[in-house]
Amino acid sequence: MRKFLIGFLGIMACAGARAEGLVDDTSDPLFLTARGRLLSQTLFDYFENGLRAGQYLNYGIVDGLVVGGNFHYQRDFDGDQNGFSSVDLNALYRVANSADNHLIYDMLGGVKFGGTHRLRSPDFADSVYYLGFRFGQQYEYVTLAATVKSSWIFNNEHGIAFIDFSPDLYLRLSADWKVGIGANLRKATDKGYDEETVGGRIVRQYGRTQYVGHFDYSFEAEKFVAGLKINILF
Repeated sequence: MRKFLIGFLGIMACAGARAEGLVDDTSDPLFLTARGRLLSQTLFDYFENGLRAGQYLNYGIVDGLVVGGNFHYQRDFDGDQNGFSSVDLNALYRVANSADNHLIYDMLGGVKFGGTHRLRSPDFADSVYYLGFRFGQQYEYVTLAATVKSSWIFNNEHGIAFIDFSPDLYLRLSADWKVGIGANLRKATDKGYDEETVGGRIVRQYGRTQYVGHFDYSFEAEKFVAGLKINILF
């Protein structure tokens, strides 16, 4: 993981000219839904002995401000981890654009609540509040980005907080094909919830619709997830 982060920062420092005209590339890690437009992301995941389906929607309220929400439903064929996950309501605000090749900065925040306790991590997390920022730069053929997010779970007996650092490298191979690789490093006040995850995706674009195949692997849980995401920009 450390070698991945060092390589990511090195690429970020050496990349070339800034990209233009990325308003329809909804898989770009720095994508921002424009004012008056709606982004729908539908996902279907397969994991060991189970399936998961989810829906995410976000809407551009004004220039630079997006609000959204998502939920997931899971079916476990070999256990009792069935039901709806927490509902996630969130917002993102663009603080700075990439004029003059400066970095893009976005502030983000939200809350997760409800859902069956079997799908929460940890299971006592009735509500999770989070705040963070993402930053990076879009170039002609590559986007380099990272997100830093801090989350808090307020519980009288088991209160916990954790920080996620998520670097992302996204390559535009052509107008229709893109690929991306990323990771997430989580450090928690309770070390039992530390986690390292890596993943990748391949994107095929048709107009304002993208079909995204993806995979993720968690080292701590030793679990592999693969699936399909459909992005539609209205």
